[in-house]
Amino acid sequence: MNDQTQPATVRVFIALAPPDHAKEELARELRPAYDTHPRMRWNRIEDWHITLAFLGELPVETVPLLRTPLADLAADRRPLCLALRGSGNFDDRVLWSGIDGDLDELRMLAADVRTVVKNCGVAVADRPLRPHLTLARARRGDRSSVGEIAEELVGFTGRPWTTERLHLVGSNVGRSRGPIHYRDIEAWALGDRNPTEA
Repeated sequence: MNDQTQPATVRVFIALAPPDHAKEELARELRPAYDTHPRMRWNRIEDWHITLAFLGELPVETVPLLRTPLADLAADRRPLCLALRGSGNFDDRVLWSGIDGDLDELRMLAADVRTVVKNCGVAVADRPLRPHLTLARARRGDRSSVGEIAEELVGFTGRPWTTERLHLVGSNVGRSRGPIHYRDIEAWALGDRNPTEA
């Protein structure tokens, strides 16, 4: 069998990404934790994102069906003003930074993204949106590191920033024993609709 064979499925989600300056600001706050908790599985800074809809493993041929409807949605939506703020954890295993700013609009965007996805025939979970940026995961048996780091970050408030693009993202989960890496399948500018086109 040829190792270069293209996979039949890809793990997909739809997200917003903070700009580099916002990620760098948070990374500076995290620097002491990188040193004091080296066994944490830290996400790569370039992969930090705010998930709007997680689609899971999709057949590769399904992904193109999402492109035009998501492009249209992005074009019709104004950019949002968001900021990274505070920290917390899920189940003492997952460390996250919170999101502040236009949260009502963020929730509406996520709901509309999920509607678009369902209209394309792709199932998506109807869990309520909990806006966050996943930073790291603790290794098995480590029940204290995540809480300790979250406590240090609880007062963090980043400078506001404006969302620029809606991202359709794929990951290599299930195909590699190394760290998870994400790549844009495509991304569309928010609010890019020319009024004369509407």
